[in-house]
Amino acid sequence: MTTGQTAHAVIEAAAAETGLDVPVTAPSRSLEPALGARIRALRRQHDLSVSDLAGAAGISTGMLSKIENGQISPSLSTLHSIAVALSTPVSSLFATFEERQDCSYVPAGQGGVIERRGTKAGHIYQLLGHMLGGDVVVEPFLIELKDDAAPYSGAQNAGTEFIYMLSGEIVYRHGSRTHHLKPGDAMLFDSGALHGPETLVKRPITYLSVIIYPRSAS
Repeated sequence: MTTGQTAHAVIEAAAAETGLDVPVTAPSRSLEPALGARIRALRRQHDLSVSDLAGAAGISTGMLSKIENGQISPSLSTLHSIAVALSTPVSSLFATFEERQDCSYVPAGQGGVIERRGTKAGHIYQLLGHMLGGDVVVEPFLIELKDDAAPYSGAQNAGTEFIYMLSGEIVYRHGSRTHHLKPGDAMLFDSGALHGPETLVKRPITYLSVIIYPRSAS
């Protein structure tokens, strides 16, 4: 890779370093504004003026202004100089652009299906999406309790959980309390406490479950 390469050429290396699957052929109207906004945000975090950062990076204030406004695609050498002046890796300059590209699309009925056995027999979990980056993991499931499903209120996991009833009725336990849930009802709770459907009142039963927890806990 040569120092004359533009931001489009270096995005692949930045993606590889951060571990995200980022398209390298993204149009400039997406990359340059995101890159400029990121540099501006970092400059302000360091309490630097445009002239301060431009001077430290060895570029003109006019060029830095154009970069921050997304008007030009800077070379790798220019990005390296800016990153050094900001005491940050070059890859971090692409963070905003990379985050916007992290997208999961699951067509209807094609989510990853897990059919629970043992004490959770008859519980079918369909994973509706998965994000690759970020500090927080979000796992959205469509849960179906079949006719042969057994109640199970002994689930316990890190983070926070949100459930939204779609069909049927259940008595859902969270810790020492129970809640009678019908279609349209919702719960948001600390999933570190024992929880789950304690009584299956009316079937068929389906509900959305979204579990959120720090990636370090995964």
